Amino acid sequence: MSNNVFSMGALSHEPADKRMDILRLIGTTGSISEAARQAGVSYKAAWQAVHTLTNLAGVGLVDRAVGGAGGGGAQLTAAGAQLLDAARQMDAARREVLARFSGGAAQALPGVGLCTSMRNNLPCQVVQLIRSSLADPMVRVVLALSHGGQITSSITRESAELLGLRSGLPVLALCKATAVCVSAQVGAVAVEPVVNPVNSGFANLMPGKVSRLLRGSQRDEVVMRLPGDLQLVGFANHPNRLRVGSKACARVEENAVVLAIV
Repeated sequence: MSNNVFSMGALSHEPADKRMDILRLIGTTGSISEAARQAGVSYKAAWQAVHTLTNLAGVGLVDRAVGGAGGGGAQLTAAGAQLLDAARQMDAARREVLARFSGGAAQALPGVGLCTSMRNNLPCQVVQLIRSSLADPMVRVVLALSHGGQITSSITRESAELLGLRSGLPVLALCKATAVCVSAQVGAVAVEPVVNPVNSGFANLMPGKVSRLLRGSQRDEVVMRLPGDLQLVGFANHPNRLRVGSKACARVEENAVVLAIV
């Protein structure tokens, strides 16, 4: 692949997080450490941004000089400069399109651009970031669902930095349907044991009602309706007491919840 050509996959990160900002700052400052400082992220997070974009582009975006009389530095390759130019044009076009719409259509458009195999996309708002200690490489992100209830996501500190997560920030919580375990609920008690998400840090519990049920040979695919008409897809093992319209509980590990900013 030519140094002047990059994969369009790298553009999926504009304007979602700080990765593209870090690439811009490397170009203007000539230093990865200075780019990290100005972006407000750690040096490790800045390198993670470079590595992620490089993998998506399929070609080197940053040339780094180590040591020497000038103390080392970094500069963008031709492909890196082209990527930034394309990102600027795409961002301008995106803003122009979004400005033409209002209401529900405008709110849905950013999420529509996500191309992923994950069937569950839940609009949320960041409530709190919890770090057990300064040495812990993981961050628990407490999220409020759009129509009540909370879920948590466990991510690395670098990812939290690059996403610019903060209280009040709107995000999408994504998870695979195969990561969601559904069980019947009788009254306020689930038939299968579940774990409270905020207190335990292990799993999320989301109550709802079964809206569709597809029986399988070993497990059933279940579509649940959460408060606010949110849809959640998961699976239930045989045997189960699930029926269309019955109460159910969905359980998903917090490390299976992926966050996206749109």
